Amino acid sequence: MPKFLVLIFVLLISLHSGATNIRCQNTEYAGKQLGFYRPSDPVSGETELYFTLKFDASGKAAYSADIKTSTYVFSEFGVYRGMLFLEPGKTIELKLPPFREKSFADQKNPYFAPVSFWVITEKGTDVNDKISAFEQQLNYLADKNFNQLYMFQSKTVYDSVKIQLAQLVPATAEATLKNHAQLKIESLEADIFRKRPESYAAVFNNIQPEYWLHPAFLEFFNKTFDKQLSFSAQAIKGEEVKRAVETHDIQALAAFAEKKYHLTGKTTDLALLKMLHDAFYSNEFSKKAILNLVKAGRFTKNSNELIRTTALNISRKITFMQVGSPAPVICLQNLAGQKVCTNSTNDKFKYLVFADSETMVCREHLKYISRIDELFHKNLEIFVILRDTDPKEMLAFFDANKVPAVLLVDKGDPFIKAYKVRSFPQCFLLNEQHLVVFDNAKAPLDGFEQQFGAWLRNELFMRQRNQSK
Repeated sequence: MPKFLVLIFVLLISLHSGATNIRCQNTEYAGKQLGFYRPSDPVSGETELYFTLKFDASGKAAYSADIKTSTYVFSEFGVYRGMLFLEPGKTIELKLPPFREKSFADQKNPYFAPVSFWVITEKGTDVNDKISAFEQQLNYLADKNFNQLYMFQSKTVYDSVKIQLAQLVPATAEATLKNHAQLKIESLEADIFRKRPESYAAVFNNIQPEYWLHPAFLEFFNKTFDKQLSFSAQAIKGEEVKRAVETHDIQALAAFAEKKYHLTGKTTDLALLKMLHDAFYSNEFSKKAILNLVKAGRFTKNSNELIRTTALNISRKITFMQVGSPAPVICLQNLAGQKVCTNSTNDKFKYLVFADSETMVCREHLKYISRIDELFHKNLEIFVILRDTDPKEMLAFFDANKVPAVLLVDKGDPFIKAYKVRSFPQCFLLNEQHLVVFDNAKAPLDGFEQQFGAWLRNELFMRQRNQSK
């Protein structure tokens, strides 16, 4: 019996050996929740919530997850963006900085960028501590030797910097640290000596897919292949690239990438997806052709799951809110607390105005909605989706200005996120079936009445003509 119990005990330990424990104790974070996200794929920029670290009233938090491989996550809280690697079977005691909320100006600034840093641990010996030390030394040496490196391109100084950085990554270092350091140094070298992507892109052939979602790879890979399909199309013999895109010749494009950048295997597929993603926004190629290429079986039926996910995410991204596509239905409470949905009626066009009533710019746009309503009330229903701000200020403004629109409050920003709104005001025009009408609907003061007026006259004329046939 004792031997049997020992066997069960050993088995239980082995089953839980991959569990990663994240802990933190910091009274400044009492009652807060930090959502940690990870990239969904290496190209689209989409992210997914990985876990939430919840702090109790005393500032203590704990989370446990079954991590199979080294996983990169990040969290944005206050003015910070904390980056973290989770390693299988490790316990991490996080050491967070003093909490600092965004200022009023930071909250209203659409270009605000949080301060990025690597989260260190209480022990100081975790892989995150080592990467943090490596990054600090890299930045220090690059700044210290800036002129010699970037202006005079001194090979001697670069070699010295490389040697000093290598001392932080011994042969016994974790694979995550080795990979991170290698790509950072390769990226530094490419910048200093102004290397063309085709001269060094083959380095990505040796990076295993398990590292494709790590930040050093994401940064260097996306910088390397940024807009490369467009550049190649503009170069001598660029007609071959354009023809391959227009004819949906995925094999020709793959051969082009392999020959020019010396790529092999799955790296070719990932690089092609990155180049097709950028090409879609370049306006140099047929958007329909790019979409068809992204949907090719080479990507959607690829044996590599990350390639399949990347293709799917890019496809969703480039078709999101395109003309004729369905827009997400918004269901929110109005200022009176009643639930209203944007698809509750189907007899008028719908003008969605995402706004922040605390900013002067938005207030002026909101005041002008009365003119929009005066001109188009027979054909247009106006919805204002408000950022959740001070309720008293919000009510006072709308009581004073009597904005003729359905006013909805987006508490927690679910629909601001769903519509990918980054700055205010941002507007969308939908038809009666809740389908997108314009690629870029203008804001009230930016010419919406001219944009919609001209389109509406033509649309009503065409509908009347079709009915008379």
